[in-house]
Amino acid sequence: MQNSKKIQWFPGHMTKAARQMEENLKKVDFVIEIRDARIPDSSRNPMLDGIIHTKPRLIILSKKDKADPKLTKEWITYLEKDNVRVIALDLVHENYKAAIVQASKTLCTSFIEKQKRRGIKPRALRAMVCGIPNVGKSTMINTLAKRKAAKTADKPGVTKSLQWIKLDKDLELLDTPGVLWPKFDDQQIGLKLALLGSIRDEVVTMDELAMFAVEWLMENNPSSLIETYGIEIQDTPWHTLEQVAIKRGYLQKGQIDENRLMNSFVKDMRENKCGLITWEKPNVG
Repeated sequence: MQNSKKIQWFPGHMTKAARQMEENLKKVDFVIEIRDARIPDSSRNPMLDGIIHTKPRLIILSKKDKADPKLTKEWITYLEKDNVRVIALDLVHENYKAAIVQASKTLCTSFIEKQKRRGIKPRALRAMVCGIPNVGKSTMINTLAKRKAAKTADKPGVTKSLQWIKLDKDLELLDTPGVLWPKFDDQQIGLKLALLGSIRDEVVTMDELAMFAVEWLMENNPSSLIETYGIEIQDTPWHTLEQVAIKRGYLQKGQIDENRLMNSFVKDMRENKCGLITWEKPNVG
């Protein structure tokens, strides 16, 4: 992996989005940050800390149906602080509006009480929704709004501008584009993001992603490879992938069809063919 090129991803609209988020922060009571439950640390945008400062934050770990439930619980415990609430959701199949509204009210209890003491009827809480591309932000907003309020696609970088979405008397959301940071000092972060679809496939090769994924699984979850593909773990990632190719019949004139092998293996990872996997643990690495 040492020869991998540096993964960098920062289109112009993301620079603009970061600036717009800073400018609009004063209009909201708290921030909803969506992360991918499979990579809660790698899907954290470190730029956000500098943008939102001490604003209360509700972290939603999306795609919990694709992550290891035990590790998701550990991540929730690890991430929660005085000013931070954390909930894990399946943004596609779950009915979660009440959970988000309740978590928002709990997070903003002091603000609501302050309004009541002043004799002000509590208004709808206002939240800025943010997160890196393809973590389910637009899917969540559309589900809560019960209409296509935000564009969605199974690829990063679809939302390009800020917009307000009024849900009901309890909550108003300010949608923002998915924002990544200028470069990844740790290439493992870039590879995890690319593997799970938060960076466009053009930025990194399928070979790199497949080799990264199989090496990680050999070290951290070898049984998933053995049970899924019916293979024996080999000495190197490439030789292990060769076993997958042979089992699956990815051959061309007696040779390994590398292109088909790499593409199909990455597809398997994205579709959870090896089971519910969380690719990082709290406070590790």
